Amino acid sequence: MTKYNPKNERIKRTYFSYIKESAGKSDATIDGIRASLLLYEEHTGFKDFGALHCEQIIAFKKKLCSQANKRTGKPISIATVHTTVQHLKAFFRWLAFQAGFKSKIHVPDVEYFSLTDKQVATAKAENYKESPTIEQVRHVVFDMRGNSDIARRNQALVAFTLLSGMRDSAIISLKMKHVDVVAGLIRQDPREVKTKFSKTINTFFFPVGDDVRAIVLDWIAYLRKEKLFGLDDPIFPKPAMGVSEAGGFEVQGLSREHWQTASPMRAIFREAFEAAGLRYYHPHLFRHTLVALGQTVCQTPEQFKAWSQNLGHDGVMTTFTSYGSLSTQRQGELMGNLWQS
Repeated sequence: MTKYNPKNERIKRTYFSYIKESAGKSDATIDGIRASLLLYEEHTGFKDFGALHCEQIIAFKKKLCSQANKRTGKPISIATVHTTVQHLKAFFRWLAFQAGFKSKIHVPDVEYFSLTDKQVATAKAENYKESPTIEQVRHVVFDMRGNSDIARRNQALVAFTLLSGMRDSAIISLKMKHVDVVAGLIRQDPREVKTKFSKTINTFFFPVGDDVRAIVLDWIAYLRKEKLFGLDDPIFPKPAMGVSEAGGFEVQGLSREHWQTASPMRAIFREAFEAAGLRYYHPHLFRHTLVALGQTVCQTPEQFKAWSQNLGHDGVMTTFTSYGSLSTQRQGELMGNLWQS
């Protein structure tokens, strides 16, 4: 069975270049759009994009809504369906005005890449995202054992994610010079650190325990004094690979290179949580953990503004709306307290 259409591939490359240069879309966003286009092509048997027809779109939406997630086996969420059709609508709107497609694509057909009002409302509804508690994360951190360089790096990596609340893409691109251990300050310089929207973010360590902070500081000191890492070396380097005595490849300590993607970091988190007897929580959920902590410990609006800014948010409402949803249990506890008072 055909796995690609050469003509489609050429026009996709043109579109990806266009949205990157004209709209500033990130590589991660473009990867998501690429995945959406592939789903549509697989549905049509990789037909020419110019063969777009409303009946084809209707059938695709029905199939997508009934499709199962390959990883979980559960139905694809309506939010994912909504994102997919939005990607496709934007692409075909653009394509309808490109040379060679103007006469082929009926513009009103493109609008069939839409969901019902009810589906859109469901897709945009705020859902509570379960995140680990501070106690769970601390349990994982201090359950991580081992004296090897890799084991120490992995423990420091999980501890640093809680201490900083940074996104995984930023953490893996962080260099030694970006952390001021005396001030407890991380300078996320977008010229070198992969921050969201390429923003400059100054993050102070979150108050999650002196023992957690000590793990991170000890790791940085070890890299500087024992491994002689310089200011431009990564704080969380890739492993160094070498040839074993048996002739195969094996990990032989630390390299001086950054990971290119956050996949190895997520694998470390998965292994650490499962080894500690807990379900896996990916690194980004630590940001939700910290927001929940901030809602508890911050006593003034100014304090919560500092907490929000520490996460890289321009406004407090971003923190509340994107990360501040309460679990049903916590909601009930707070309402019960109000009745008692």
